Formats: sequence, C-alpha cells, structure tokens
Amino acid sequence: MPPKLTGLFLYPVKSLGGISVPSASLDALGLFGDRRFLVIDESGRFLTQRTLPRMALVATALDATHLTLSISSSPLLPLAPAASLRIPRASDPSAPLRTVSVWQSENLLAEDCGEPAATFLSDFLGARCRLVRIGPAFHRPIPPQKLPPVPGSQLSTLDPQLSTSPSQVTFADAYPLLVIGESTLADLNDRLLARGAAALPMDRFRPNLVIAGAPAFAEDMWTRFRVGGTAVFRAGGPCARCTITTTDQATGERDGPEPLRTLATYRRDAADPTDVNFGQNLIHETKSGSLTVGDAVLPL
Repeated sequence: MPPKLTGLFLYPVKSLGGISVPSASLDALGLFGDRRFLVIDESGRFLTQRTLPRMALVATALDATHLTLSISSSPLLPLAPAASLRIPRASDPSAPLRTVSVWQSENLLAEDCGEPAATFLSDFLGARCRLVRIGPAFHRPIPPQKLPPVPGSQLSTLDPQLSTSPSQVTFADAYPLLVIGESTLADLNDRLLARGAAALPMDRFRPNLVIAGAPAFAEDMWTRFRVGGTAVFRAGGPCARCTITTTDQATGERDGPEPLRTLATYRRDAADPTDVNFGQNLIHETKSGSLTVGDAVLPL
C-alpha cells in the first residue's frame, strides 16, 4: 500500500493555534486559509512563539467568512476568562496598509485588521501589537536562492504557473508548506523515551501535511511527490527547528531543551551544524485543487 495523508493542518494566524481539517484547497500561496494573518509589533516586525510563547494559547477557527480568535483558561493561565473575537477573512479595500517584515522579507504590504483585534491581542500577550491580513497589495516571492533546482527532465510536468511567475509564500517562515511523516516522529519519540524524556505530539512541529506508511525520514528523500490525483509538491529543503518545538502548545509552557537536545545528536545540518532539521519544506507545483485526509501519497 502507498503512503497516505493522515493529517492536514492550517495555521490561520502565524504562530497562533492551529486547526486540524479533513480537507483543504490549494491556491497560489499554499493551503487556502493557512498563515493569511500575522501578528506584528509596532514597527511592523512579525511576532512568534519564539519570544511570546503564550501565543500558543490563542485558538483559531475559520468559517466561510470569518477568522475567530479565542482565549480560554489553561494550566498556565487558570483564571483567564473565555474571550473571542471575529475578524473578516476577506480583503477590505478601505483597510489601512501597513509595511511588515518576516525574516529577510522586508516591505511587505498587509491590511490592518483594526483596533478591536489589536486590543484583543495586545491585552492578552502583554505587548503592543497589531493583526494584519494578506490582501491584493501583498507580494512575497520565495527568494531564488531558496528554490531548489528542477531537473530538466521534469520541467514539462510542472504546473504552468510555476514557469510564468515566481513561487509565492504567505506569512510562513520561508516556504508554503511543511510535511512530516508519522514514522519520523515515532523515531524521535523512541529516542526521547530512551533518554528519559517525554514523547511529544505532532503539534510541536506545526506541519501542514502528515503522512503515514513510509519509513522514518522518507520525506527527506522525496524530491517530488503527488497527493491524491493531481496535487504535486516539490521539496524545498529541510526545516531547521527552533525553540517553538520546546513549547507545549496546550499550555504555552517551555519544556526545557527537548526535543532540540536530542535532535542535535543525529539531525544536525551538514551545511550548517548550528541547525537541527526535522520535516521537509514544500513548494506546491499545483496551484489549485484539493487535498483530503486519506489521499494516497506517491513519490515521483
């Protein structure tokens, strides 16, 4: 039996809570609804759980027209009152444009989501911030140096859009999607348990696609693969992990050095030993279509 897609995850707001979905559609930027919103500081710089781990405690939900942010009590904040806020997903031509940055991507134009969202997040996170949204003015091509070469024999099979315009990315760190195999996590958890540490859930690594039925780290070897009948993905390179993996997504608490300490024993990047890798970044060659949990996964 071929490997299968066993999990699909969206992160509507970068670094806030994610959601598991049974199916998702693709567009020019990746999975529709994934990382289309961003929390920024007063200078327009992106904010993440790296510096504000309690961002994990802001849950997200999507319906056809709105993003809902909600906060409830947790072991970290046992007295936090339940609260929620709905924000339109659609672009607003009258919204002020803000200049924002994500890593080396500077001068990105995004729509401000207004004072209620800014107040809601600032009050909870304890830092002055704003929420912005992707609109028509947003343009963020993947830097050419981050695009892996495409063998000439495969050029004829690429989605036509890939050859006519640069591949685009949302507010994600660098690439449109991330894939991790269940066996890859199981391998890590075996190593953690052997060292006396606790096994970790998949949400520590915030993948978009989860795959079962392949050996551990098989996703590292797949230059290209197809999910279902038509959706084709290309490897963007290994994902270097950060302190977000040490943050319990249910409590917002840091768990110490794991899993980074264990990953450093066997997953150091050969080109940059300061990086430890887990999961494979992806570029979607197919700019439309849909994915469904249970779809077959076929390496090409």
